[in-house]
Order: sequence, then C-alpha cells, then structure tokens
Amino acid sequence: MAHISIFVGSVNGGAERLSDEVAATIEQAGHTATVITEASLDDIKNASHILIVTSTTGQGDVPSNLAGLYFAMNSTFPMLTDKPFGVIAMGDRCYGDTFCGAGRSFDELLRDLQAKPVGNRLEIDACEDFEPWPVTEPWLKVWLEKLPV
Repeated sequence: MAHISIFVGSVNGGAERLSDEVAATIEQAGHTATVITEASLDDIKNASHILIVTSTTGQGDVPSNLAGLYFAMNSTFPMLTDKPFGVIAMGDRCYGDTFCGAGRSFDELLRDLQAKPVGNRLEIDACEDFEPWPVTEPWLKVWLEKLPV
C-alpha cells in the first residue's frame, strides 16, 4: 500500500478540514496518510505519493502556509520524476481567471518537475459546493484506484 503525503494550503481552515476527511478515507482504503500544513522542500522531496489540497487566496495565489514550499520548489526545481501526485483545488468561480489558481499552479509546477499526475485535478467551486466533501469523496475513490503503489 502507499504512503500519501497530503500538503495542505488553507486560509480559513476549509482545506484543512477537507484534508482530515481525505486522510481518513485514504487510511480506510488501506493506505497511510500524513497531513502536512507547514511543509518544507525536504517533505515533498521525501514523499513517495503527493496529494495537494489547497484553497486559493487573493488573485489566484497559494495560501501563505503553502507558499514557501511552492516558491522553494519553483526556485530550486527539484526533479520529482515519476512521483505520483494529485491536486484538489478549492476556489470560487466568481473570481474568473484566478479560479482555483493555487491548485492550478501546483499542478503545473509538479508536471514541470516531472512528477506523474494520477487522473485529473479536482476543482471545487465554493459557489456551487458549499461543502467540499461530497464532491471530493467520489474523485478520491477513483484517484486511489488509479494510484500506483
């Protein structure tokens, strides 16, 4: 089974609450999960399976607790060749082009670092889905089925 490192970017706690539900479901599926809210570059380099769960702040920005990791990855460019990853992006479609900007930025950067996407990025619209778990649960189950162990 896989050990999944869940990297959480949260402004008001919504992504943190979602990541706790995600971790519980991962463990019920027989895998292990670690939720990381203050991540370092070593955390992502040492992860065997990566799951980003992030809200978006400002004009499509990464939340401050995950921004340091994003900028460190972008500036040092550590190759994450073939590491499986997934992205759960939370946003508000009312913000137009910046909708789910943090998740989209991580998805693009991880692909640039040659990590291997498992399925498609999940984008959750706060305007449509006040509670993110009902949208996340079916996506997560499919993602776990596709996950290489």
